[in-house]
Amino acid sequence: MSAPQPKCFTLEAPGLLRVLQTDVWMAPLADPKALGPINFKKYTAIWDTGATNTVLTQKVADECGLKPISLVEVHGVQGKHTTEVYLVTVALPNGIAFTSVRVTKGILAGGVDVLIGMDMITQGDFAITHHNGKTCFTFRCPSMEKIDFNSKPPPPPVPVHSPPTPKVGRNDPCPCGSGKKYKKCCLNKPAGATA
Repeated sequence: MSAPQPKCFTLEAPGLLRVLQTDVWMAPLADPKALGPINFKKYTAIWDTGATNTVLTQKVADECGLKPISLVEVHGVQGKHTTEVYLVTVALPNGIAFTSVRVTKGILAGGVDVLIGMDMITQGDFAITHHNGKTCFTFRCPSMEKIDFNSKPPPPPVPVHSPPTPKVGRNDPCPCGSGKKYKKCCLNKPAGATA
């Protein structure tokens, strides 16, 4: 049996991208026995590595006809409160669909309908870079490898070159500062001897 082929997407933007925003498609939990296509609805999502779980708005719950499966106490920027939990199917721009995703209802600002949290981000490989003045955000699923910028050996140390020591002639003044000629001072001393 061959390994699953990863599906991925990349979002590039000029300048510094402060919000990672993509399209996402939501649907009620798909019945594996049901025949036919899943009726997905398209929404705007932000990706938030600071969020533990995925969140959707009341608008998404209403438009998708979602029914809550339980209640949960959540802690967020609005404080602590109790909210509904739903089981949904989520499709990302790379064509991967996640089924049985437990999402909570929340209030999201700026016209955002869904917040993708770490529960989904950790299902794949997630990277963001800012190189040559451009932001690149990329995601692939399933995860294919460990990415660790510290895993490569450090570069070899840069050699430090000291200036060459000038050669002292036999009849030159001794570099020790005694005032004697080198041949009558340090040239003939055994190693480690003092004047």
